[in-house]
Amino acid sequence: MNRQESQTSPEAVVVRFAGDSGDGMQLTGGQFTLSTALAGNDLATFPDFPAEIRAPQGTLFGVSAFQINFGSSEITTAGDAPDVLVAMNPAALKTNVPALKPGGLVIIDTGEFNKRNLEKAKYEVSPLDDDSLAKWDVLAFDISALTLEAVKPFGLGNKEALRCKNMWTLGLALWMFDRDRQPLIDWLKGKFAKNPILADANIAALNAGHAYGETAELAGPLKKLHVDPVPSEPGLYRTITGAEAVSLGLVAGAQLAHLPMFFGGYPITPASAILHNLVKMKEFGVTTFQAEDEIAAICAAIGASYAGHLGVTSSSGPGIALKGEAMGLAVMTELPLIIVNSQRGGPSTGLPTKTEQSDLYQAVYGRNGDAPIPVIAARSPGDAFDCAIEACRIAVQFMTPVILLTDGYIGNASEPWKVPDPASYTPFPVTFLEESNNGEGHVLPFKRDERGVRPWIKPGTAGLMHRIGGIEKAIDTGNIDYAPQVHQAQTDARKAKIDGVAKAIPAQDVCLGEDTGKLAVVGWGSTFGPIHQAVRRARKKGLSVSHVHVRHIWPLPENLGELLKGFDKVLVPEMNTGQFKTVLRDQFLIDAQPLTKTSGQPFTIAELEAAIEAKLA
Repeated sequence: MNRQESQTSPEAVVVRFAGDSGDGMQLTGGQFTLSTALAGNDLATFPDFPAEIRAPQGTLFGVSAFQINFGSSEITTAGDAPDVLVAMNPAALKTNVPALKPGGLVIIDTGEFNKRNLEKAKYEVSPLDDDSLAKWDVLAFDISALTLEAVKPFGLGNKEALRCKNMWTLGLALWMFDRDRQPLIDWLKGKFAKNPILADANIAALNAGHAYGETAELAGPLKKLHVDPVPSEPGLYRTITGAEAVSLGLVAGAQLAHLPMFFGGYPITPASAILHNLVKMKEFGVTTFQAEDEIAAICAAIGASYAGHLGVTSSSGPGIALKGEAMGLAVMTELPLIIVNSQRGGPSTGLPTKTEQSDLYQAVYGRNGDAPIPVIAARSPGDAFDCAIEACRIAVQFMTPVILLTDGYIGNASEPWKVPDPASYTPFPVTFLEESNNGEGHVLPFKRDERGVRPWIKPGTAGLMHRIGGIEKAIDTGNIDYAPQVHQAQTDARKAKIDGVAKAIPAQDVCLGEDTGKLAVVGWGSTFGPIHQAVRRARKKGLSVSHVHVRHIWPLPENLGELLKGFDKVLVPEMNTGQFKTVLRDQFLIDAQPLTKTSGQPFTIAELEAAIEAKLA
C-alpha cells in the first residue's frame, strides 16, 4: 500500500488497527480476520493488549492494537512493519506510527485530535499540523463525526453512537481489501439479537465506512486492493487461536485415552482463555473447576488423576511458580497430569499482556529435588492442538506430569487451521490395574514395567488398597521408606523413566534446508514463524543455513545432538536471555550461540535475517 505500488495483487499486506482500549480494536481485528479467512487468504494475527484492565482514556499506556498479516502465499508471522495503520486517537498514532513502513498509509480519526487528547499523548504540537508524518501517506478525516451522522436515525446517545466507530472503521477496511460485508452483517444481527436497534446502528456504521472508501478513492491515497486467495488443500478450515487449539487438543487427547477430563484452573492472563473454552465442552466428558487459588487448582487436578480422570491445570509463569510443590507431588506419586504454561513477560507479575519465552528453565529445572518432567512446546496456534494431544499421550503412557509451553503470542494469535480427520489419530487407551500384580495377593503399586512405568490404580478397586503421597517410598510396595539406598534407587528410577520418553518421541528433523551446513538456526515455541521466513529469505540469497525447530524440550530427541554437530555454527533465537541455548550446551557440548530478545514483542523477520547474515559473514 505504499506510493510506488500499483493496484496489482500483492503477495501479502500487513494492517494494524490501534486505538484506546475501549475503542473495540480487538473486535475490529477479529472480525477483519474472519472476513480475511472467508476470502481464502492465509493469515497470522498479533493482538497487543495493554496490561491495565482499563487504563485512563487516551493515554499512551492504554493503547490496544491488533495486527494482521494476510496474503496469497504462506504466512507464518503477523508481519514486521505494517503497510497500513489505522490510528483512532493521538496516543495510538504516537505508539504505533514508528513501526509503519516508509510510504505506508496511516488513517487518522481527526475527531479525537483535540487539545486534551494531544496532551495525554505527550504531543506539544499536533502531528497533523507539522511535517512529522511526511514520510507516510496520510488520510485524516473525522471518523467520529461521520459515525455520528451514520447512526443518527437510530436515536442513540452520543456515547453509544461513538461505540459504533469501530464498525465504521471496519467497513472502510473491508472496502479497501475487497471484502464481503454480509458475514459481518449476519454476525452483528446475531450479536445484538436482543437489541435490534444496536444491530441496525452498527450495520449502518459498517455500510457508511464502506461507502466512504469509494468517495475517498476519488481524490486521495486510499485505493481499493484485492489480495488473491492462497492455494490450499481441500478440506474444512477455520480460524483458531492458540488457546482454542490447546483446549480442543486436550479434549481430543482425553478422548484418545478413553478418559474423562478434569480441569482445575485459576484466572490469570493470558491463560484464562483455556478455562473459558473448556467450560463450553461439558458434552465431551470435561469437568471444569475454578479454584480459589493456583495451588488448589493443581491439587484438585492431581486428585482427579488419582481417581482415574485425566487431570489438567493451566496458568502463566507466576501461577506455575505457585504450583511448583504440587508438581513435585505429581512426580512423586507418578500420576498423569497436564500443566499448560501460557508464558508471559516476567519475573514476578512482569508484563501480563506481553509475550516471552522465559519460563523454560522453570519448566525443565524448576522444582525442588530431582523431579524430571517431560516438556513440550507448541510453535503456532494450530500446532498447539497436536502438542496438547502429544502431552496427553506421554502423560498417560508414562504415568507422569507433562508441561505444555505456549506463550501470550500463541495463545492470543490466530491462523487458518485445517480441521483434522479424527481417524488420523491413533488412540492410546488407558488400562487400569484391576487385580493384584503380585502372586502373594497384595498389590505392588510401584512395581515397574520394562519402561519403568508403574500401574494406574483407581481408588476403591477391590483388593488394591495402597499408600500414595509425597514422601519417599519403598521399592514396589509404596510403603514409606527413608533408607539411603531406597531414595537413590527411586530417584534413579524416576529419572530413567523420563529419559526413556526420548525413545517414544519422533526423531528431530530439519524443517527447512539440509541436514548439514554452515549454520543451523535452532528455535522452539513461537519463534517458528519469523525464523522460518528469515531462513527462507537467506537461502534464496544462496546462504548455507537450515532451520531446526524443537517440539520436545525435555527429554530432547535422541538424534538432536548428532544433527546439530553436522553444522559449523548453531544460532538459537529465543525471547529470553538464552535459556534453551544453555540446555543445548549442557546436553550436547556444542557451541550454541544465543540471539535474545525480551521486549515483550515477537522477533521480526528482518532482525533474524540480519543475524543470519552476520553469523555467515
